[in-house]
Amino acid sequence: MSIRSSWLRRPFSGLLASLLALCLMAGTAWAQGGKTLRFVVGYPPGGSGDFVTRTVGEAIAGELGVTPIIDNRPGAAGNLATEVVIKSNDGATLLVASNPYINKALYKKLNYDVDKDLTPITLLGNGPMVIAVNSALPVHSIAELVAHAKKNPGKLNFASSGNGSSPHLAGVLFNSVFDVNIIHIPFKGGAPAVQSVIAGDTQVIYGTSPVVLPQVRGGRIRALAITTQDKSAAIPGIMGMKEAGQPHYNISFSFGLYAPSSWPASEVQRVFEAAAKVLQRPEIRDKLATQGMDPAPNASPADFKAANLREAPMWAQLISASGAKVD
Repeated sequence: MSIRSSWLRRPFSGLLASLLALCLMAGTAWAQGGKTLRFVVGYPPGGSGDFVTRTVGEAIAGELGVTPIIDNRPGAAGNLATEVVIKSNDGATLLVASNPYINKALYKKLNYDVDKDLTPITLLGNGPMVIAVNSALPVHSIAELVAHAKKNPGKLNFASSGNGSSPHLAGVLFNSVFDVNIIHIPFKGGAPAVQSVIAGDTQVIYGTSPVVLPQVRGGRIRALAITTQDKSAAIPGIMGMKEAGQPHYNISFSFGLYAPSSWPASEVQRVFEAAAKVLQRPEIRDKLATQGMDPAPNASPADFKAANLREAPMWAQLISASGAKVD
């Protein structure tokens, strides 16, 4: 009997060990010696989301001792990228995105549950957007833009990086605050959006600074103001809305880091600590500053989750007021 009992226990204990090993491998690919960490971003190369992902994502991967993979998945206002991350089972894929509750309010139906399928890690960076116009448009201030839009209702278009993006919602807020009707034209990313303004196919852009500032500095479009009330030290020479005489308008953009909810808390914490560390590096801060952004790590993943939830009603109200909905 003792011989039989011993014989039964050996394969059973071996099976348990194998199953445990498989579970660990499934959830901790990079933590268990994997060589890569993939950062998926829902915008094409050349935009602000891509810039933040490459600047900070590569530094995070270096801090963790792995090779970064930057995976651009533009389309559906970031939903394609989000779905790629949620469906990943390699334990080595992260999402860089704006607040995901924006899409929860914008889309009637999503193929994922924001609350159940994503784990917020930390905010990476934020900053004001730049309101700029085609150089041929006869406006040189926010007041002149408002007056021109009122004189030509429905004849001006504004470009954005996509439905539900921060630039889209900045335009919606502008229409609401100033009671104008500048028509929204969405693009798949900030780079093609700003090119449309340069070409004159659209006339206005509320763009993230990494996308708009190089074109402003090159004289290809004209900046009127930034979208926050006060000036930004990272964007010298462009007035804030308060200085522009429009203190009731205020909005900014941000990008954060998210993991699939299947990630263990220990791995989320490890990535959070790496991100918080690299965001304190002078060279990373300087890179973000050249693009008009400030590093903005949270105190903890729980703090970032709470911030997402606090902002959700504001985005939902803005989207509801705009009438924007995507099937």
